[in-house]
Amino acid sequence: MPIDFRSDTVTCPTPAMREAIADALVGDDVFDEDPTMQALQRRTASLLGKDDAIFVPSGTMSNQVAVRLHCRPGDEFLCEAGSHILNYEQSAHVQLSGVTARPVTGDFGVLKVEDLQDQIRPANEHFVRTRMVTLENTHNRGAGRIQPIESVQAICRWAHANRLTTHLDGARLFNAVVATGIKAAEWASHFDTVSVCFSKGLGAPVGSALAGPGDWIREARRHRKVLGGGMRQAGIIAAGALYALEHHVDRLADDHKNASDLADAIRALDGLTLTPPDPQTNMVIFEVAPELGAAAQFTERLARRGLLMLPISATRVRAVTHLDLSAAQVRQASEILQEVVRAQFASKA
Repeated sequence: MPIDFRSDTVTCPTPAMREAIADALVGDDVFDEDPTMQALQRRTASLLGKDDAIFVPSGTMSNQVAVRLHCRPGDEFLCEAGSHILNYEQSAHVQLSGVTARPVTGDFGVLKVEDLQDQIRPANEHFVRTRMVTLENTHNRGAGRIQPIESVQAICRWAHANRLTTHLDGARLFNAVVATGIKAAEWASHFDTVSVCFSKGLGAPVGSALAGPGDWIREARRHRKVLGGGMRQAGIIAAGALYALEHHVDRLADDHKNASDLADAIRALDGLTLTPPDPQTNMVIFEVAPELGAAAQFTERLARRGLLMLPISATRVRAVTHLDLSAAQVRQASEILQEVVRAQFASKA
């Protein structure tokens, strides 16, 4: 089997998680009668310090339900230029909700309140209405960068003072929790709604959740329905997510250590440059020098040696650590990287 660093979504359920799934009590969740789903939603809301939460099949649906809660057709939200909601959701906010996005470039995904202060549109019939600010924590295209809590507080205070609502795309929020020691409820307290994902670092096979005020989440059920997210005996998949919340959060520290070790190995290789230079959680992104070929060519050479990484641009490669990767496999990956880099430079000599 190849060593797969392409994403933390490639994990398989552990034997204990499979047992929890097999034993799950289920009911019809469209009738709100699935006990395992109810338990997952209560647990998620409690962890995030919110009134309620709703399960959805994917992080994209969670973000898009949030857009529909916060905005109306003809509205606009502010987001970081490299954010998932802007780059990896097919502009669903436009297609499905008639809402546009105004991107603001941060520092490897990290925004400061000063970046946003001049971005609100004037109250004028010629312009869209600026309604919401959304942040992503940790930031995917920023190599898992953590939005500092001080920036989160300042941005959300500014947003609310200017009558803007706030949404957190916290797909990998628990990575930030483990890396900083700041509880999920503290991160979430500054936002009106928060999305979290169970199928990334936490290793569940399916699902995300959106948390927020009770009346908002009741309204979210309507939007989930129209987007096709109402499911019947959904406790089968809720059980995996609930198991992940109970057992796979603290172990994210192992992924962070593995990513740091991988980054150290990459830092020592000529022709590879970490971008950003200081990975903070479970992602490592590096630039490939022209002498080593395009990123896609470089990852093809890695794949031939049994190492999978993801080209994310013509020159950049992403590697993500997760619960299906051991420290020994990280060391093996480092050796393969070294071999491929040295072989390519030797071929150019």
